Amino acid sequence: MPGRRVLLGVIGRPHGVRGLVRVHSYTAEPADLTAYGPLQDENGRRFDIAWRGEGVAAVAELRDGVRVPVSDRDAAARLTNLRLYIARERLPAPEPEEFYLADLIGLEASDAGGPVGRVAAVHDYGAGASLEIERGEKPPLVVPFTRACVPEVDVAGGRVLVNPPAELDAPPAEAAA
Repeated sequence: MPGRRVLLGVIGRPHGVRGLVRVHSYTAEPADLTAYGPLQDENGRRFDIAWRGEGVAAVAELRDGVRVPVSDRDAAARLTNLRLYIARERLPAPEPEEFYLADLIGLEASDAGGPVGRVAAVHDYGAGASLEIERGEKPPLVVPFTRACVPEVDVAGGRVLVNPPAELDAPPAEAAA
């Protein structure tokens, strides 16, 4: 998919024998996942999702404009862990003082001493987001995305101010001999 994309959901394990799947939605209201129309995977394949119950959906792949429903458990199982995206441009504009995490990627990261690097990725494994900052020859710096560690975000200005805890950028301790 050209341009930036945003992960909106992930297909989970099959549900039953008729091709239904569990779907984990990352939208504010899980049911809103279907409001964006067809979703795409990493390879650009398009999918239509139709809710059949809480967290359970029917899935159809769109091939040349034709819906090809997933109709059995084996086909549903092959979709397990399939990530579903939309183009960033299809999302509504954020409210003032808000932003999408995807908008942070590519921003210049600076600290009180000047430029640090660029935000290469935003990670969120469930315990809170973190920013991965590429720093040229140095190893990447991963900073917790908290007000203390990232006190300022200026998407329009293309930058974030970071205040990483000192231990994050400390050289590794030498192994005891």
